Amino acid sequence: MYLNTNGTIKLKVPEGSNGLLVKNLYLSCDPYMCNLMKKSISSTANSFEPGSPIFGFGVAKVVDSGNPKFKKGDLVWGKTGWEEYSLITDVQNLLKIEHTDVPLSYYSGILGMPGLTAYSGFYEVCSPKKGEYVFISAASGAVGQLVGQFAKLLGCYVVGSAGSKEKVDLLKNKFKFDEAFNYKEESDLVAALKRYFPEGIDIYFENVGGKMLDAVLLNMRTHGRIAVCGMISQYNLEKLEGVHNLVHMIYKRVHMKAFVFSDYYHLYPKFLDLVLPHIAEGKIVYLEDIAEGLESGPAALVGLFSGLNVGKQVVLVAQE
Repeated sequence: MYLNTNGTIKLKVPEGSNGLLVKNLYLSCDPYMCNLMKKSISSTANSFEPGSPIFGFGVAKVVDSGNPKFKKGDLVWGKTGWEEYSLITDVQNLLKIEHTDVPLSYYSGILGMPGLTAYSGFYEVCSPKKGEYVFISAASGAVGQLVGQFAKLLGCYVVGSAGSKEKVDLLKNKFKFDEAFNYKEESDLVAALKRYFPEGIDIYFENVGGKMLDAVLLNMRTHGRIAVCGMISQYNLEKLEGVHNLVHMIYKRVHMKAFVFSDYYHLYPKFLDLVLPHIAEGKIVYLEDIAEGLESGPAALVGLFSGLNVGKQVVLVAQE
């Protein structure tokens, strides 16, 4: 982008660049973004820089291209800035949207990072089998609602936890979980899990951490699997909570593995082959919470950590 002599802004990729200039349409609000506001979180993630736009996953339309893989008018999803227009110089993990018979916002959720996270965590990390007992924390969120539906389609018994009666009702009535409970109403999480899983848990999809993880470890079955996707209860704590029941992993030979979706980019075509027909046939449903306008983005992002969103939190920046 540059300023013409007449005062208008020209939307062009800089001369010699192989990047893209895109118009941002939808931005994804995700819990991991809180960690990027800290000075140093890991050797593999770049923190946000004060004075610069924050960044995350989103859906955009190509306005100008210096890259032969993309042309003007292409729809894409991947990392972009929280701004109206972004110059994307690293296009390695930017994916072209080929299927437009679904809402474009889905590529910030069910067909984007959260969808591939749910797919890879459940099928690749957990190695599920029909009839197994599955527990999902933060189950009404962008990832949890999908994991539960994948598990039901496979023939598993599925229970989810959430933070309000409205969300519990959604899990049971809209997403067809077998059971669900409001963790805020449970004074003893160990007893609550024992109530819903009298024979124990085969698979735990971890989104919360802290006291919930401790309670789960006491309720796992022998050779159970835990996929560690996130720990939203810990992200805003100055001092992280400890986990006290890890010794039970030895007793029960539990396999616990952390993962990030980018480890499984190569499975994206296989993921689409599974999920697109399920969406078309109504076998998988997806709930979004869409905030309108870039100016609504900060409140939408902060609201994730107090449970204000119902479903996948998305910011609508502009119509196509």
